[in-house]
Amino acid sequence: MPKFSVLDAQDAIEAPEAGRSTGTAAFSKFMAVLQRIADAGEPLNIAQLAAQTGYPRPTVYRIVGALIAEGLVIESLRGATVELGPRLMSLASRSWERSDLRVAATEALQTLRDATQETVHLAVRSGAEMVYIEKLESPHAVRMASRIGTRVTLYSSSVGKAYLASLDTTTRDGLLQGLRLERFTANTIVEPGALIAELEATRARGHAEDREENEAQIFCYGCAIRGPDGQPAACISVSIPLFRKSATPMETYVKPLRAACEAVAERLAPMSRGAV
Repeated sequence: MPKFSVLDAQDAIEAPEAGRSTGTAAFSKFMAVLQRIADAGEPLNIAQLAAQTGYPRPTVYRIVGALIAEGLVIESLRGATVELGPRLMSLASRSWERSDLRVAATEALQTLRDATQETVHLAVRSGAEMVYIEKLESPHAVRMASRIGTRVTLYSSSVGKAYLASLDTTTRDGLLQGLRLERFTANTIVEPGALIAELEATRARGHAEDREENEAQIFCYGCAIRGPDGQPAACISVSIPLFRKSATPMETYVKPLRAACEAVAERLAPMSRGAV
């Protein structure tokens, strides 16, 4: 792979996008390329990044060069590809360590994982998706393949459905209008009317269920953490391989899950007032 040249961000832009300043358009393109690198299951090369972003190869080449210069991505040892760099990982680590939400959730997540013996996730909404900001692994040999930073949809995941079901109807329906319902498994709900009915049922029972809708052979329970303003601040899920699922899920998973969410909400209240 030829060495990437270090150019100013403006050089990565052929022309400003309609209605946006050159600087804003440049930043958006940088973020689009960086997000593709972060979301990829394996390191990507310039051709793959160009194909996935729709940007010309010279543009992608210059953006990657600037990202490498800043330590946000690095050239992979596997060949002519790039992956996330140490500076980005350091920034993310500092953010997670200082997050009031993550601090408030630490003890409750550990208690939940120990009680259920299954993988637990803490997730927050990011645009039209939920992103895992914490994960505690199951002690069992068979575990979830997810990681911190993994993004899941609002409509097929238990954390996403728990989040949507906790919103008022107007806000919820506004988010639903912008969703593209893609099928991941035979169980994924892709019909808008059926999804709304599922969210109403979720609201009524107080927890969400992902019945192999996001990933085959994985059943998840999710519940929202309400902030001091009453709005969902985050969600917690318990993920179980189907073969290991308890015959008494309410006692085994749902009650500990609800208790965890309530405990985090109680911890968040004083933090919002400036008390630690």
